[in-house]
Amino acid sequence: MTKVHLLMKKEDIKEEKLAEGNKIAVVLDVLLATSTIVSALKDGAKEVIPVLNSNEALELARRYRKDEYVLAGELDAKPIKGFVYPSPTLIGETINGKALILSTTNGTVALRKSLLADKIYIASILNNPAVASAVQKCNEEQTILVICSGNSGEISMEDFYGAGHFIDCLLKNGSYDLTDAAKTALYFYRGQGDSYEILLDSYVGKLLEKYNQQADLMLAASKGITSIVPVLKDGKVVIESILV
Repeated sequence: MTKVHLLMKKEDIKEEKLAEGNKIAVVLDVLLATSTIVSALKDGAKEVIPVLNSNEALELARRYRKDEYVLAGELDAKPIKGFVYPSPTLIGETINGKALILSTTNGTVALRKSLLADKIYIASILNNPAVASAVQKCNEEQTILVICSGNSGEISMEDFYGAGHFIDCLLKNGSYDLTDAAKTALYFYRGQGDSYEILLDSYVGKLLEKYNQQADLMLAASKGITSIVPVLKDGKVVIESILV
């Protein structure tokens, strides 16, 4: 039976262990990186390039013409000078046909730390059902590693909730061997009510509310509104499939 394990934060990623055996990584940063990535692809982004920091983002941007990309990022939840804030509702207005170069404190770093996995899926509450359907095609020799990006070394409630939602979606069409961490996320998710209220009650959710970003919170809390299945391949996030 395929094993499902969960990491609580990006600092728990051990890259040498990822390289051992057959690991499928499913990375979540519900507020906001993976929600922003999924939303941008839904809104017509050509590709999304997750980077480690703003310097790498600026270096990468030099390879594109001005009309070919959107440069977005935050550091410790604060805007970066010269970058669009990585708000999915804001980016959606101009991203169609362009590359999104994205630098965030947690989510893009978690993606980059996951590069040694056999396959890397980008998941969020928006597309968890579709990613779960795609992941179900893995074989029993593979381990599904659900990775919460967390918040600067701390566990983030919204990622834990999103991970539970993903695992719940996974179990709807199959049986899996869940570790205790994976079971805990699942039981937490199943014990909650409204997803918007959970996200709003999180540390980052409160920050977003303070800065009047309720529209982004509402979007990030929307369950299964897109069937896009994004994967990180050769340093770029692209759509592997759109499940129908």
